Amino acid sequence: MGSTSSARTVPPAAARRVDREPAALAMRIGVVAAEAALATFARNLDLDDLEDGGVDFQGAIGPAEWPVFSLVIDTLAEADRGDGRTLDERRADALNDLARICMAAKERVVA
Repeated sequence: MGSTSSARTVPPAAARRVDREPAALAMRIGVVAAEAALATFARNLDLDDLEDGGVDFQGAIGPAEWPVFSLVIDTLAEADRGDGRTLDERRADALNDLARICMAAKERVVA
């Protein structure tokens, strides 16, 4: 009979299946979308313009990149009941959240 310790190890095929679980896949899709949105922002928008307020996100982002960017930013900038912030304030906070998400995902991959 084999040792019981070998029964406790996870075979490589099983480990790959864990990476394919719906929740893990959804998280990976979310991180990819967040990274794409942040890259879109970096390529198309100027922080000084954002600070001045009233940035026309859709006018600054190309049509090919708009769907993913708007999905991510609008999701992060969604107002909760009683949220008194303006749309521009919520979007600025959303961009900060987006940067933190991407940095955390990058740190997780490196670690």
